[in-house]
Amino acid sequence: MGILSNNDTDYSQDMVANFYFPTLKKALIIFTKNPELGKCKTRLAKTIGDNSALEIYKYLLKHTATVAKQISADRYVFYSETIQKNDVWDETIFRKKLQTKGDLGVKMENAFIDLFQIGYEKVIIIGSDLLDLKPQHITLAFDALHTNNVVIGPADDGGYYLLGLSKMNKSIFVDKPWSTSILLEETLKELQENNVPFTTLETLNDIDTFEDLLTSEAYQSDLELQQKIKQLYD
Repeated sequence: MGILSNNDTDYSQDMVANFYFPTLKKALIIFTKNPELGKCKTRLAKTIGDNSALEIYKYLLKHTATVAKQISADRYVFYSETIQKNDVWDETIFRKKLQTKGDLGVKMENAFIDLFQIGYEKVIIIGSDLLDLKPQHITLAFDALHTNNVVIGPADDGGYYLLGLSKMNKSIFVDKPWSTSILLEETLKELQENNVPFTTLETLNDIDTFEDLLTSEAYQSDLELQQKIKQLYD
């Protein structure tokens, strides 16, 4: 698997990739961690080990890519460490960029700014660890941005799996309790206090722990994944 890398700055590496112009007015951002042993799904790894956690994460990446391919929008993958070539994110379908440095809020804010500045009117961001995510969740979110400034997909753990904006809103990324059970609550409270038109989607379960995986609705009907889990434990 080829990797574009640069030791100077994140932006230097991003410049190695193509500069993209919008082909549609909608953009879908996928934030992903590079699939490296011991560096992804660490809470899941506490139960099933690093190797098995990496295999599950690769399966989740594949699922997310399959869902994203069905969305009518320009699709961007923002990598955590290095831009990879010839991976699950087909370069004929996905535009590839690099996350900036900083906490999650800074990284997401910069990604949204980047795409709004080049002309997109609606931008949605998702992660890459949601087995229950379906194309209709993203389609409904884009539809909701016709009449709302913000759309959020709540997660069972108190965070959110999807955030969509119809115009830039920097405050949503500032001074938030990232990776805590009160993130969603604090975000919605701020939107209400500032009279920002918003709506929410169906609550879904993202995959952080082994229990999350086993209780996922998608897992219950996914025979391929069930077989993979069985093989990892055999």
